[in-house]
Amino acid sequence: MQPIATIKRTKEIQDKYQIFTKKNYGQNFIIEPKIVEKIADYAIQDPDELVFEIGPGIGALTEFLCQKAKRVIALEIDSRLPSILQAEVKGDLTVLLQDVLETDIDQLIRSYRKPNQKVVFASNLPYYITTPILFRLFEAKEPIERITVMMQKEVGQRFLADSKDKEYNALSVITQYRCDIKKVMDVSRHVFWPKPNVDSMVLSFSFHHRYALEQEELFFEMVKACFQQRRKTIANNMGKWIKDKMQAEQILRAAGIDPETRAQQLGLEEFIKLFDEVKFYEGASTGKSESGIECHRETK
Repeated sequence: MQPIATIKRTKEIQDKYQIFTKKNYGQNFIIEPKIVEKIADYAIQDPDELVFEIGPGIGALTEFLCQKAKRVIALEIDSRLPSILQAEVKGDLTVLLQDVLETDIDQLIRSYRKPNQKVVFASNLPYYITTPILFRLFEAKEPIERITVMMQKEVGQRFLADSKDKEYNALSVITQYRCDIKKVMDVSRHVFWPKPNVDSMVLSFSFHHRYALEQEELFFEMVKACFQQRRKTIANNMGKWIKDKMQAEQILRAAGIDPETRAQQLGLEEFIKLFDEVKFYEGASTGKSESGIECHRETK
């Protein structure tokens, strides 16, 4: 039998179950088996790893994941698909009918992981919710070994970008704080059914645990604020965040950063240094800003 990721088998499944793509779910079925096999190869390094797939569709990638791993847990939002997946994909596959954006990722992992078992995620992500889904995974407390995903090429370039690249933004900084990122391959729009309007890219995110800042959520908030208006200086953006531009300039100078710099000129290490200075602004009589940062620096 041909793989699901072929035009022949995809059409057979569509005809058999009268199942056709839904635009509101961002569904595009991949029809090139070598691509999904390569994604599975990168996603799974040990058959004992617990594999979660997000948005399996009719099983093009799922089929290869089940060949390489002893167990796969798939999360699918489309109520038409779980029974099809169970019928068409061989292997130890559990399909959960639920929206990953409404799923407690930590509880999900705890429910299925055995002691000391490594956890990996794999997906051909719907383009319109790529970033929210990935951030749900990045913010999980339970350890995740790696995430291997296909996404819109433009979004992938932002994840890979550094401060020398025009695509560099808050997403780049926050992701690199969490992960080492590797480009697996580019994927042409012509290997999908129906064909989307953009090309894709597969990235692998491996969690490195090099940084362990206190108040990480506040650090992420600061980074996002610094990129709020890309054409503005970092002093302008920081000033809006803490509601005091002069104080923002003081913080920046204390961190060794020219207030006239723009956020896209700073690397991850510089943002961490800036956050170290931000944390000195607390416990003062002037009161807190809406961001929760004090607009007065205590004497060190």
